[in-house]
Amino acid sequence: MSSAPSTPTRLSNKTLFFYSLTELPLMMALFPVMVFIPKYYTTEMGVGLALAGNIILTVRIFDIFTDPLIGVLSDRTRTPWGRRRPWVLASMPLLVAGFYLLFVPLEDLSLLTAMLPSEMATREYTSGLYMFLCMVLLSVGATMIMIPYWSWGAELSPDYNERTRITGWRAAFGVGGSLLAQLLPILAGIFFGLQGDEAVLIVVGTGMLVTMPICMILTVWMVPENKNFVSAYTPLLEGLRLMMKNSPFKKLIMAFASSSTGLTITTPLYAFFIAFVLQDTTSTIYMLSIFYLVNIAAIPIWVRISQNIGKRSCYITAFVIISVVHPFYMLLGPGDIWWMTPVTIMTGFCAGAFNALPNSMKADVIDLDTLESGENRAASYFATWSFTTKIVNAGGAWLALNGLALTGFDPQLGAGNSEEHLMGLRLMFAVIPSAFYLLAVAFIWNYPITEEYHQQVRDELDRRDAVPEPAQ
Repeated sequence: MSSAPSTPTRLSNKTLFFYSLTELPLMMALFPVMVFIPKYYTTEMGVGLALAGNIILTVRIFDIFTDPLIGVLSDRTRTPWGRRRPWVLASMPLLVAGFYLLFVPLEDLSLLTAMLPSEMATREYTSGLYMFLCMVLLSVGATMIMIPYWSWGAELSPDYNERTRITGWRAAFGVGGSLLAQLLPILAGIFFGLQGDEAVLIVVGTGMLVTMPICMILTVWMVPENKNFVSAYTPLLEGLRLMMKNSPFKKLIMAFASSSTGLTITTPLYAFFIAFVLQDTTSTIYMLSIFYLVNIAAIPIWVRISQNIGKRSCYITAFVIISVVHPFYMLLGPGDIWWMTPVTIMTGFCAGAFNALPNSMKADVIDLDTLESGENRAASYFATWSFTTKIVNAGGAWLALNGLALTGFDPQLGAGNSEEHLMGLRLMFAVIPSAFYLLAVAFIWNYPITEEYHQQVRDELDRRDAVPEPAQ
């Protein structure tokens, strides 16, 4: 059989807790990669803005091959432990090594310098090569865990609203991890006098060495995996062709890509905006803590709203609100850190919907594919989603960093950027993201899967699965 019965079964809070636990260290480590790594490597390690953006984008090219490969392999894995859990454990060494080496760079990079052509044997290109290699290692490890892990969550329940509850729990733990990535350095500053971006990376990198293995092992040990499925044997290219015929999936992934581009343009510019526009070099981590505290508090609110008005309408509401609020960042200037707070609260509230809704909606479109293809190909869908996420994250960072580079912006503190340079930073941070949020509204406007439509799909799956298999 390819699916569980559609009778709603409410998962225990204990199961949801241990399943979501792995998301905490992942986001605790991935948050600094998005926010602090670009600034740290461009200001402290000597990597140019354009080079850093190109490195982030180039690493994503590898995912063209690794994401669908891991998706297909995970869908076809058969072990006594299931097909998702072995991949979670196998990813652990790569993730731990990749995160730690990226966050706490080696002091001696002479070996890398020797590998470069003489005309490129500079600090910028040596540090750039180091950044590239660490991010490739990290990318492979992240692919190995995220695709099976997310697929596992989609398979925990077939129920339309229960899936939003699952992704809401996971999103809350993920936002909690992002928040923890900020609170740990604050505590380290209070008790040990550590300050700045380097302190953030050292504290989080070291903390992740402990928390990531513990959380991942607990998830694998405590959470059951559904073994009642039909393995996927459709060839990769044929599977991608069938996926592209899934109209709701295309609408959903295009809306997700557009909105995520807006968010990921903002993310690497956050520290630059506060340091150069507000002229405050110490408050980035505090403002981001406010953003993520509101984000985590908003998740259950958006889950409840989606149960009342539907996932599509809920998603559109969040897009419209954030697109209206975001340009208010343009009004801020030197010393306006507290005036930034209400805008940050509203954007953080809207981002709670981005965390809770799309993964739940994605599980619904996978059911439609299961009905049409006769196979459970959840990991293949999550591979496409993961690849899109990575490309969008890299593309947003590339647009942000190269956009700043084109204006002549200098990331070194005290560089004396002109008002023209700062206006480019303001526009990239405050206005451009709103255009992507509104574009997402257009993509998701005619998304057809309502709760009633999804129930029809589940009923048809149950009728098909109830037919006994012919005797061999």
